[in-house]
Amino acid sequence: MAAVSSWNLVFTRPSKQRSLSSSSSSSLSWARSLPSFPSKSHLRFAPGASRAASPTVLSLLDAKPTVLVTEKLGEAGLDLLRAFANVDCSYNLSPEELCTKISLCDALIVRSGTRVTREVFESSGGRLKVVGRAGVGIDNVDVSAATEHGCLVVNAPAANTIAAAEHGIALLASMARNIAQADASVKAGKWQRNKYVGVSLVAKTLAIMGFGKVGSEVARRAKGLGMHVIVHDPYAPADRARAIGVEMVSFDEATSTADFISLHMPLTPATSKVLNDNVFAKMKKGVRIVNVARGGVIDEEALLRALDSGVVAQAALDVFTEEPPPQDSKLVQHENVTVTPHLGASTTEAQEGVAIEIADAVIRALKGELAATAVNAPMVPAEVISELTPYVDLAEKLGRLATQLVAGGSGIKSVKVGFASARGPDDLDTRLLRAMVTKGLIEPISSVFVNLVNADFIAKQRGLRITEERIVLDGSPENPLEYIQVQIANVESKFASAMSESGEISVEGKVKDGKPHLTKVGSFGVDVSLEGSLILCRQIDQPGMIGKVGGILGEENVNVNYMSVGRTAPGKQAIMTIGVDEEPSRETLMAIGEIPAIEEFVFLKL
Repeated sequence: MAAVSSWNLVFTRPSKQRSLSSSSSSSLSWARSLPSFPSKSHLRFAPGASRAASPTVLSLLDAKPTVLVTEKLGEAGLDLLRAFANVDCSYNLSPEELCTKISLCDALIVRSGTRVTREVFESSGGRLKVVGRAGVGIDNVDVSAATEHGCLVVNAPAANTIAAAEHGIALLASMARNIAQADASVKAGKWQRNKYVGVSLVAKTLAIMGFGKVGSEVARRAKGLGMHVIVHDPYAPADRARAIGVEMVSFDEATSTADFISLHMPLTPATSKVLNDNVFAKMKKGVRIVNVARGGVIDEEALLRALDSGVVAQAALDVFTEEPPPQDSKLVQHENVTVTPHLGASTTEAQEGVAIEIADAVIRALKGELAATAVNAPMVPAEVISELTPYVDLAEKLGRLATQLVAGGSGIKSVKVGFASARGPDDLDTRLLRAMVTKGLIEPISSVFVNLVNADFIAKQRGLRITEERIVLDGSPENPLEYIQVQIANVESKFASAMSESGEISVEGKVKDGKPHLTKVGSFGVDVSLEGSLILCRQIDQPGMIGKVGGILGEENVNVNYMSVGRTAPGKQAIMTIGVDEEPSRETLMAIGEIPAIEEFVFLKL
């Protein structure tokens, strides 16, 4: 694509400005107090009572927080808790019993069997300070209600990593050698050595789809088995793959050349049914698939068809779209499928590790320390929320736009966030805004939750370096910010026009009338409300383009809520930015792309 020439922006910035750069290494703190135990000044004595001799006073002054554990937790974790708090292990509580008990508790630890609802938080009367989920998923916790009631929610995502990786390797090997089928055959009184001839792993190509913690550990173990390991993860840095000695490749290359495919990506809108009929049709005949990630990443009906046709020789599945799967599931009953009931984290060591990890997180939270595994934000003063709310939304949406513009390959490693304001650096705390940019960058392509508490931790964990640039403007400091700019360096873009003249993906926005607006893409000035979703088109500037695109969208009942066009010069190149309420179909988008004057386009979800 031709480079975009410089031009005058649609909006005017003050001419006098200076930049103050800083790294994102400044620490985040969460100043939360321990539960509100009575202090001396709040104690009341009966008339004539001796204060020095009062056992009630001494008991109150030495009070410990109370932690309620509603499901079985490893002894190592319980020992940690007992050294710090009073621990109440009450299992199999009904919802009513939980609501009754919770008003006497400062922390609650659950697994997946206890539902922590809004009623639980309301029943706590404000005493509950932290909920700990002993595991990764938090579907059983009403996180919004927790945040509203000032309660931190923490989980234990790290302890299961090795167990999940080992289970993936166990399924890989047992599938290759028909262990489950042969075992069932012998127990049925048969001796069918010729029927269950397997395949060797050595020198075979294993494609690891998703190169996070579990995927990395599977790669290490597979290399030890003599396999040739390739990996695909558009957001993982290439240097991590090089450090382990594996090759980073494209999605198409990974799925079309592998002998074995092991899935380790999170379930997101982008990965839902990522293995489908189209992908199976391009795979090497006789491929074998392992899934210890999430059931929804495979189109299970398509997998069944691929198994029946012989394109997929075998599959080993620990997870399913519906759990437990129906008893009459043809996929589960298929002779060439090995299944386990979501056992990825089910080892004695992993369960003890989860217990220790969640106990440590809960204790730290009760002490008021920063919890790196927090999944919701701490309470923010109402006046700060009132001022920052529109900018918080703007920061997250700019991050979401920027990350969706990345074409993948080398992974996102360097991001610069610019904050333009007439306020001095000491009068503008940008930690929350930086955290929301991080949230926007990471959440669309992962299953982690990002907030003020864990933003820097998660960015560091993913090898993402975020720097800040303070652009100090002349003018009134009445508004916190004039605009926010997000730039991603050293990546390719799905939309070439989003590249700035200095070679970074660049998006910029501001708050107008209380709503976040996109005001710049690459070197093009635009003006579109960040609501719904966006279509960006680079076109030759000529009459009738708005009508043509609007007509195509209108025919498909896609409502346009906002549209703007920015151009370099009359008759030259222009960027059309279209806000839509509904997601257009693939056919609709292709029809837009087939308009001769349109040189490139991209659809982005907000």
